[in-house]
Amino acid sequence: MVINSSFAVMHLSVAAVLISLVSFANAFTRNDFPPNFLFGAGTSAYQVEGAANEDGRKPSIWDTFAYAGNAGQFEGNGDIACDQYHKYKDDVKLMAKMGLDAYRFSISWSRLIPDGKGPINPKGLQYYNNLINELTSQGIQPHVTLHHWDLPQALEDEYLGWVSRRIIKDFTAYADVCFKEFGDRVKYWTTVNEGNGGAIAGYGSGFLPPQRCSLSSIYNCSKGNSSTEPYLAAHHMLLAHASAARLYRKKYQVKQQGFIGFNLIVFGLIPLTNTREDIIATQRAKDFYIGWFMNPLTFGEYPSTMKKNVGSRLPFFTSRESNLVKGSIDFLGVNFYNTFYIKDNPGSLQKKNRDHMADMAAEIKPYSGNGTYTYEFPVIPWILQGMLQLMKNDFGNFPIYLHEIGQQTRRNSSLDDWSRVKYMHEYIGGVLDMLRSGLNIRGYFVWAFLDVFELLNGLERSFGLYYVHFEDPSLRRQPKLSAAWYSNFLNNKSIDSKIAMKTEENSSVLANTS
Repeated sequence: MVINSSFAVMHLSVAAVLISLVSFANAFTRNDFPPNFLFGAGTSAYQVEGAANEDGRKPSIWDTFAYAGNAGQFEGNGDIACDQYHKYKDDVKLMAKMGLDAYRFSISWSRLIPDGKGPINPKGLQYYNNLINELTSQGIQPHVTLHHWDLPQALEDEYLGWVSRRIIKDFTAYADVCFKEFGDRVKYWTTVNEGNGGAIAGYGSGFLPPQRCSLSSIYNCSKGNSSTEPYLAAHHMLLAHASAARLYRKKYQVKQQGFIGFNLIVFGLIPLTNTREDIIATQRAKDFYIGWFMNPLTFGEYPSTMKKNVGSRLPFFTSRESNLVKGSIDFLGVNFYNTFYIKDNPGSLQKKNRDHMADMAAEIKPYSGNGTYTYEFPVIPWILQGMLQLMKNDFGNFPIYLHEIGQQTRRNSSLDDWSRVKYMHEYIGGVLDMLRSGLNIRGYFVWAFLDVFELLNGLERSFGLYYVHFEDPSLRRQPKLSAAWYSNFLNNKSIDSKIAMKTEENSSVLANTS
């Protein structure tokens, strides 16, 4: 095996790269970016819409997951969430006032087609038409994700959702409805959010919906098979995506002039040591996390390391399927939050029943000075740049949209969220550096526009530019310092002392009302 020396270079030159990145502090504006570069923010349907039991919507696997008490001990479900279903006009006004170019959101499959297949729900259709019309009337581009972990529960009950090949037909029919009804105004379609994360965590370790696993020692799954189902789910996601992409290109793309892509979560992956074993293990981890999807999307087959380690448990593409999947993305959506050290672990291959992690034959360790997970994500744009550069080298310089990149804080910590401002400043500056290095990045979306209902932590943790007063029946939105900073950046203004003073006032209000 050829050792990818880029990982060693990344590992050995951390200090030098960090020092070089400091130089762009306070030295860039929005005008430094290409005119067509998009700046936006995002949410997803279950996390923001609410109205879970209104106007014909039926449950998704995320409803079931939340009702089972998996969203943290503080808030139990997304029945109300931010109530964007009723407040979308006000939220779009806030987006326009901020100066967003684009808004990334997802369509709730079980709101539009409540049973996953069959009749369209007219109320659901009306809502998404209204939201899209409101966005476009304000000059904000809608970037739509079709599946953000909220598969209709009816399909999970009928045939286990993504575990079954039957999902391909039903997902394609759902996508067809969306392309037909909204494609005259929506130009950017993402079929699946975090395909890799959903397959591993939903069907391997069981900490995402639909909570299927058999080997997890942490999550109490009542059903599933960690050795086979992650690979089946991923395989069917790829085939469903490719089927929808083929339909879009054949039936809609020429007329609608849009683009279709797929979304992955990209982790920073760094060898724990500079040994040959850890460097090779890091390359193997890259294959198991990124190549798992990017190899088929680029070359029509899974990485050789996966074929070797997973063996007959890894599904295979027929010649027709390989050609269908290969080249089926116009862009890649990337979500980036965490970085991990990788340590070689060949002994895991001796296990009888292996999951995705054991097949990878590597251990992951948190990237932090004291070896523990930190509450706030570290500010490490150089690692994101390194991962994207490696992806460019391996799979080509295709267009990339950074769909989710955000800093978490404790929900009631403060509206004076300087850590989020610092995070955004460093990553946006880092993206400019990436563009100058030749990476084909087309857009940057802050996660999240609002404090939303988070998958694993309910309302305990916060990512939003806007604070939502969940204890207030009106669910009042209040801008944080990060909202002011982002708005000023988008409008080529600078943050001054008045904004800081205003934020201090907001913090006092927050302390008194929480």
